[in-house]
Amino acid sequence: MKKLKNEQQLMKLALSVGETYAKNRGYTGFNETMGQKEKVEIIYRLLVKDRLVAPLASDSEDLLSMKHRLAVWIKNKLPATHELLK
Repeated sequence: MKKLKNEQQLMKLALSVGETYAKNRGYTGFNETMGQKEKVEIIYRLLVKDRLVAPLASDSEDLLSMKHRLAVWIKNKLPATHELLK
C-alpha cells in the first residue's frame, strides 16, 4: 500500500464526508463519544455495502487498510484543483 500525499488530511475529510453521507442514508448511530476507529469501520462498511468502495480482502481488513481505502475514496472524489491534491 503506497502512502498518499496528505493522507492524514484526506482521512479527516473522508470521515467528515462519510459521516454526512451515513446520516443522509439514515444512520443514527454516531455520537460525540464515538472513537475514530469505530467511525472508520462504520463508514468503510457502509461504502462497501453501497458499492462506492471496493472491499478489502478478508485477511487484510485492518484499521490502517480501511483508513487508506477511505483516503483513496475521497481523493478520487475531489476536483483536480483541490488544495489537498497539490
